[in-house]
Amino acid sequence: MIIAISKDDPWWEKTRAFAKDCPWQPGRRLAERMSKNDFLDWEKVFVAVHGEDVVGFCVLEENGNIPAKFSCSALDYAQRLGYKKVYLKSEHHGLYEKYGFKKIADFEPTVGLANQLFEIEISV
Repeated sequence: MIIAISKDDPWWEKTRAFAKDCPWQPGRRLAERMSKNDFLDWEKVFVAVHGEDVVGFCVLEENGNIPAKFSCSALDYAQRLGYKKVYLKSEHHGLYEKYGFKKIADFEPTVGLANQLFEIEISV
């Protein structure tokens, strides 16, 4: 199950701990941001849970990536906020196109591996 969480949610601390132990640098950055509740009003953390365990996460944020399995929840949320387009960067070739994203640019990554920019139009 994928759910959107906020600071007062019971899943917040479990997600922060999961992200902190993640070997992926953006996970550790998310844990730091969650500790400080360092999010804009519209930004949202999404968590994948299985039983009582956190098994994944993503953040709908200004400069973030949306894992494919989270895209429906994150895009629905963006649509409710009134966004008409969502952009994401990724190093994965042929993945996000399956979910309706269009590749609009290639670039040299400055942090991480993401080297492509994608967009999707969402109707309001």
